[in-house]
Amino acid sequence: MEFFIEVAYGTLIKHGEELPGDMVNVVRLEDCTIIVLADGLGSGVKANILATLTSKIAGTMLKEGADIYETIDTIANTLPVCKVRNIAYSTFTIIKIYNNGQAYIAEYDSPPIFAMRNGETMDISKKEVIINGKIIKESNLILQENDVLTVVSDGVIHAGIGEILNLGWQWKDVETYLKKRTGNNLNVQVIAKDLLEACWDLYCCKPGDDTTVVSVKIRQPSYVNVFTGPPKDKEMDSTVIRNFMNSPGKKVICGGTAANIAERELNRKLKVNLDFLNKNVPPTASMEGIDLITEGVLTLSMAIEKIKKYLNPSSDDREFIDYNGKDGVSALVKILMEDCTHLNLWVGKAVNPAHQNPDFPADLSIKLKLVGELYNQMKSLGKNVNINYV
Repeated sequence: MEFFIEVAYGTLIKHGEELPGDMVNVVRLEDCTIIVLADGLGSGVKANILATLTSKIAGTMLKEGADIYETIDTIANTLPVCKVRNIAYSTFTIIKIYNNGQAYIAEYDSPPIFAMRNGETMDISKKEVIINGKIIKESNLILQENDVLTVVSDGVIHAGIGEILNLGWQWKDVETYLKKRTGNNLNVQVIAKDLLEACWDLYCCKPGDDTTVVSVKIRQPSYVNVFTGPPKDKEMDSTVIRNFMNSPGKKVICGGTAANIAERELNRKLKVNLDFLNKNVPPTASMEGIDLITEGVLTLSMAIEKIKKYLNPSSDDREFIDYNGKDGVSALVKILMEDCTHLNLWVGKAVNPAHQNPDFPADLSIKLKLVGELYNQMKSLGKNVNINYV
């Protein structure tokens, strides 16, 4: 069975610093996914440089086929030496997961990885190897569907030290927290966000160290197709709708014109839902064979803003997404975040004169700009995204 390796991560920057001393690098290959979390020595600019070098070197070398021994040797010989402490290193955790679930983990001087299955901790057998004078803990395991791996930097384990907790949040405390959260079968975005929120609160909104969480979940591929905007050539309407409907996965239409095209080409009744579930959100509609139909530009814009706020762990507006909301924006965001690993966007390039001056070039259209923004946000969520312009 081929799985999709879903990855979500976020960082709280140490209070008073502008750059994070932790760095995450995710490299997706055809047969596997490589995740590197590096924690540079100290904080600020120097730590950022150390962590960036470590994560980029590791990700690039492993991508090109180098083994862990070559990779760590290169890192050890590349990092600059701190003149004050006379040491040069960045702690790191490297995870390589193949699409069949086979996983390899290498940990150097970092908090032990959390591995959860059905809400319980998995026992991971580790062996120590010495590479260039450094003790590396290696693990090999076979992951199953819905297994969750969570990697954290020291900032998570130390959360609350000197503030709410005398000794900080211990590894066992984090383990207990993750047991409860992963047992609810949440997606990785929620797991990572929740853990960062807890750390933010323990630090009383002033992180005493760079705090990073990386959550990885093994999922079956789940496809979502979104059709928005009429094709530039009206004669393409039939072909676009046929290809859209024949694509596997959920079907979503954003925009009244796109919905009318589907109604005409599929010869199915379009029914507008007149219940205003949220006065600030345009109403939805329904049609046989379509999972969700919403208004276009306004709904897309509001959905993108919700995802942006959710992705920013340091946002002043620390908003949780209401997955139980029935309005068009909540329903669209739920599908994009919960039900989607692969997103196919079907984007008509006809310019809607209601949105802007039709004399503007197509690449200036509000709709196309929103699609580009949605593409970037979904890629940030770790989704596989493909755009079909018509």
